[in-house]
Amino acid sequence: MRNDFTYFTIISLLVVAGVSYFLWSPFWWSMVILGPILLLGWYDMLQSKHAIMRNFPVLGRGRYVMENLRPKIYQYFIESETDGAPINRMHRSIVYARAKHELDTTPFGTQLDVYGDGYEWMNHSIAAIDASELDLHPRTLVGSSYCKQKYAASLFNISAMSFGSLSAAAVLALNGGAKQQNFAHNTGEGGISPYHIEPGGDLIYQIGTGYFGCRAKDGNFDPDLFKERVAIPNVKMIELKLSQGAKPGHGGILPGKKNTPEIAKIRGVEPGTDVLSPPYHKAFNTPIGLLELIKKMQDLSGGKPVGFKLCIGSRSEFFAICKAMIETGIRPDFIAVDGGEGGTGAAPLEFSNSVGMPYKEGLAFVYDALVGFDLKKDIKIFAAGKIISGFHIFKAIALGADACYSARAMMLALGCIQALECNNNHCPTGVATQNPELTKGLVPSDKAVRVANFHKETIHSFVELMGAAGIRDISEINRTHIYRRISNNETKRYDEIFPYVQNGSFLDINTCPPNYRFYLAAADPKSFKAIRPEVPT
Repeated sequence: MRNDFTYFTIISLLVVAGVSYFLWSPFWWSMVILGPILLLGWYDMLQSKHAIMRNFPVLGRGRYVMENLRPKIYQYFIESETDGAPINRMHRSIVYARAKHELDTTPFGTQLDVYGDGYEWMNHSIAAIDASELDLHPRTLVGSSYCKQKYAASLFNISAMSFGSLSAAAVLALNGGAKQQNFAHNTGEGGISPYHIEPGGDLIYQIGTGYFGCRAKDGNFDPDLFKERVAIPNVKMIELKLSQGAKPGHGGILPGKKNTPEIAKIRGVEPGTDVLSPPYHKAFNTPIGLLELIKKMQDLSGGKPVGFKLCIGSRSEFFAICKAMIETGIRPDFIAVDGGEGGTGAAPLEFSNSVGMPYKEGLAFVYDALVGFDLKKDIKIFAAGKIISGFHIFKAIALGADACYSARAMMLALGCIQALECNNNHCPTGVATQNPELTKGLVPSDKAVRVANFHKETIHSFVELMGAAGIRDISEINRTHIYRRISNNETKRYDEIFPYVQNGSFLDINTCPPNYRFYLAAADPKSFKAIRPEVPT
């Protein structure tokens, strides 16, 4: 569209000049009408604040005109906050306001149905604390007792999104925002690109089943390439991806039209081809094998924190991993729990809608499992799954998370309008496309500031919520702080919905809570395939 407008400008001026010359008539009056349109279009292409206007001069203004015509309160009444829904308009409004440093308050009180099923809230305290008295930049230290390079992670970080899925400009902006506010940027499984490194923000290097960035010619894990990659100072942690919430049990997908020569070189694949990662890892096939690979990565990285990411499927498989930790003595430094409602640029509909445990259930289960096996003291938990606001962070920590990831909200802060064109390379804002005519619309220096603003304001919101609850330290947050409406006349606390387990109770099947005994008995540290259990009655 930018090129189209350039051609329109040239042709329009030639037509006006030609007609004026050959007919010797005062056709310059037409410039009174045409001139402002041309000037407006060129201004749109040169300004850096609005990607839609940069990519679609003059026409792109229609979006902002319509935004101004509708009342500001529209987003609160059209869609309510439900766990299963996409990012709703209320949340988009919050992200845009915070990213642009605009007013994010609203009049007329609660805009959600407080008597609707699924409504959640936290209790405040009469002895509230002013946020200025609290740590405005809370962090969590990641690294077991054996870790040599522990990392103090922000409570709110950029979730895994690969270069390839995202444009170079988007990656530059995300990492630039991470640098400004000192939080971490997960690379996604597509490997570390120059655009991840240039701004200097902290990186979490994610490795998926394709082993991109540390991939041997036969498609297997290459220890030497891995050691070279993680030696980069920006890389603070390494995350081995077992599965992702949007398509658990299915490998990553990069459509061929987005697989440019540059991306193919970074990933070690053929350009222009569909890149379909395997649904499983070739470097291990047992829980013990998984932990041995993690130990190998810890050693090769010089002692940087290494963990794994998964969406919970079979509970017995996760119990098998916990049993393997007990048997081998190997501990991951962190575990990232993704929810079945996770986002992606490309996934089969059945997988995104119907496979994988939702993040709240998965997060609570992982925390309880680690406590039950007396492992939590060594392992931090990261949570992902539509986490956007300070209240979302508070709820995740209440369920057992130590820190959070966010992908969609960070994309919205970049300027994403959820056009749902991620998988066909036509993203109009230049966020999720490799089309150079569209990526020109996204100016990294401007959008990095918006990402940083969003992070800063959301963390501040979380700290204010802590103060409202009379809490001085994140370690005090627990499941008793959150309530959920189950029906019109029944509410329950999180600790009633997700009961706590006793520390070490999973080490013996006789002390294990009855509802977990089947999975515990089925778990085998030497195999992901569940054994036939004989559960005591």
